[in-house]
Order: sequence, then structure tokens, then C-alpha cells
Amino acid sequence: MRGETFDLDKQQLMQREFDQMENKLPETVSYSLRQKLALTCRILFDNGHDSGLAGQITARGETPGTFLTQRLGFGFDEISAGNLLLVDEDLQVLEGEGMPNPANRFHSWVYRARPDVRCIIHTHALHTAALSMLEEPLIVSHMDNCVLYDDVAFLPEWPGVPVGNEEGDLIAGALGNKRALLLAHHGLLVACGSIEEACLIALAFERAARMQLLASAAGQIRPVKPELAREAHDWILRASRNASAFAYYARRSLKHCADCLLE
Repeated sequence: MRGETFDLDKQQLMQREFDQMENKLPETVSYSLRQKLALTCRILFDNGHDSGLAGQITARGETPGTFLTQRLGFGFDEISAGNLLLVDEDLQVLEGEGMPNPANRFHSWVYRARPDVRCIIHTHALHTAALSMLEEPLIVSHMDNCVLYDDVAFLPEWPGVPVGNEEGDLIAGALGNKRALLLAHHGLLVACGSIEEACLIALAFERAARMQLLASAAGQIRPVKPELAREAHDWILRASRNASAFAYYARRSLKHCADCLLE
């Protein structure tokens, strides 16, 4: 006897699963904005995004023109909800002690250009940094990486240390309306509508860069069909799925860094 789903086409089956994702995925823990940002720092550290004091992670604050970021002098593995800084567009500290990374200036430019963006991640993850040295765009050619399909811009020009307004304007312009950007001789930039989504896109970016380097060493990378890549992009990039995936990575990191939740 055949099951009731065997006569459904693929679109009907996908919609059926989307509906289930909204109702049957495990409930997630409710974290504050500061806690989610601190967790993102720890998750990225645990997944190869650390590079000493390089890189910045920010999230829009409740007051327009403000954002949370980590304190310069702390590595991603030392960030907690309690040592984050609230700064304005000019990087003046409004809450907290210490100073932000001066490179946060280009975040102000991105936030101004993209009202839809709530979180920005910039890291020098090892494989992404290695790929950036080749001055080649990121190639999306595997299902796991299709969350990035047609969503990664490329900046082939390295503007130097991004502490000037010129660099901010250049980077914001290169990003355009994409969720991610590969900066030649530098690293990755992710700009998304939520902290959860930004964290997962950053993880996917570094994995894609690593896969590209491995595949390129073995032969020529073959493209995937655009319509299938877009299908996979939309399949993976669901808010409910992002929340569940972020919760998974948070549980992994919290096994050894519960202190990051202290405000």
C-alpha cells in the first residue's frame, strides 16, 4: 500500500516540509541580543574563524545609529555578553569600558547603506583568507554551500587597513544587496537580517572556501545548475531552520563556555 505522499510533486513535498519546520522543530532558547552576539563570537572561534584580534562582529542596537561590538584586545573566545561595547556611528563608546576595533568604521557605512541588515560579521578565517590571496571569487558548487548561491559579492581590490571612510564607502558599495562579500587579500564579510542568519552564513562561507581550495587542487570545479542552486538556497535559508541550526551550534559551544552568557 502506497503512502499518502507518493503522488505529490516536489514543490508540494517541499511546501509540506516548510510547514513542518514552522511547527515541529525543537523549541529554541531565548537569548538576549548581547548573549546572541557573544555566542556568535564563541561559535565562530570554535569553527576556525579566529585570527588573534582581527575581525569584528556587530549587531544593531535598540537606538538608531548604535551597534554592539567586541572590545579591542579580546579574542572571539573571550567575548561575553558583559564585556561587549555599545558604540555610535563614530565609534564613540556609549556603554562599556575600553575601545572598539577602529576597523568597525566600515560597519557604520554598511548599516547606513543597508537598513535591512541587523548583524555584520567580518573575519579572517583561514581558508577564506587563503582563497582571498588568489584574487578569485568564491565558487558555489555543492548543495551545502548553495545557501550562498548568487549571494556573494567580490571585491578584487584590497583597500588596505579599513579604518578610513573611503574603505567604508568602497566595501559597502561592493557588497550591494548581497548577504556576503569576499575581500581580496583580506577575508569575508557577512551582512544579514539577524544574528542567527549571519552566524550560519559565515560558517557556510568558510566551509565553501575550504571546499573550493580542496576541489581546485584535485581538478576543475564544475558548476551546478542555477535553478537547482536557487532551489537549495531557498530550502536552506529559512528563519525557522536558521534558529534551530544556531541553537545547535550554541549548545556545542556552551558545553565549554557557559560564561559567555553573563551580562
